[in-house]
Amino acid sequence: MIKFENVTKYYGDNVGLENVSISIDKGDFVFLVGPSGAGKSTFIKLILKEINADAGSILVNGTEVTKLKNHEVPKLRQSIGIVFQDFRLLPRKTVYENVAFAMEIFRCSTSQIRKRVPQVLEIVGIGNKANKYPDELSAGEQQRVAIARAIINNPKLLIADEPTGNLDPETAWDIMDILEGINESGTTIVMVTHSKNIVDQMEKRVVAIENGKIVRDDVGIYGYDESCETCKIGAFDENE
Repeated sequence: MIKFENVTKYYGDNVGLENVSISIDKGDFVFLVGPSGAGKSTFIKLILKEINADAGSILVNGTEVTKLKNHEVPKLRQSIGIVFQDFRLLPRKTVYENVAFAMEIFRCSTSQIRKRVPQVLEIVGIGNKANKYPDELSAGEQQRVAIARAIINNPKLLIADEPTGNLDPETAWDIMDILEGINESGTTIVMVTHSKNIVDQMEKRVVAIENGKIVRDDVGIYGYDESCETCKIGAFDENE
């Protein structure tokens, strides 16, 4: 699904990623962790081709991203759903319209939209909120709308960038249950997070980045080997 081979990205004299190689298989659920400035955002932006690598190869669902022309990038992104920490909903559109908009971009028919949107709203647990506006919803409900919008076109890959960062612990777990269900349906998920509690309890694959390099890649908890100074990538507080 995703394969980085010796990928390097610099911002002037600053390291974004340095000689990174990693494979993420179809159906994986991967937590991407590390301190601020470690390279997590660079990793995500390279997948989406928002920025270009200085060296190396990046495959996403069999497509060599580094060789894509600008006009080919939209097709790549059509296969990727994205969920942000700050929801990024359109304030003057209803829940239904926010989710439908993601289908309209790809020129889906009105009949397809009318069938698909209610189905996805039910999946994320807000089928009764279709006619509400974002400012009428709780933070957790807004994030459910954002997830619905991200998965409406059946993406093969879902990138979740701190999706629980603005939520209270109980609501955060509701969102994680939804994401786990999406993953179990076959969608690959890469989730950036600082939540040690969530990572520890879910026991999925954990990829830790520090100073542009992968310092840990295994299945289990957020924690690290206390004898390994390099692996001490920050035991973040739950609300950090």
